[in-house]
Amino acid sequence: MTEPLHRPTETPPVEGSTAEAHEERPDGGVWEHPYVWLGLVVAGIVITAAFFLLRSLDLLTPLS
Repeated sequence: MTEPLHRPTETPPVEGSTAEAHEERPDGGVWEHPYVWLGLVVAGIVITAAFFLLRSLDLLTPLS
């Protein structure tokens, strides 16, 4: 038995059809905003670099 013809605007009911609307998932909050994590990592790197820079400058100063 053959399947009936469908109008061009309709998607036939076949396996794997994407004609049905998909619900948009909710925003994942901070987990979906990588710039926040990137900013924290960069801030940590800058603070660590400043600590070692100040420490090395302190070692260069003569003791009085």
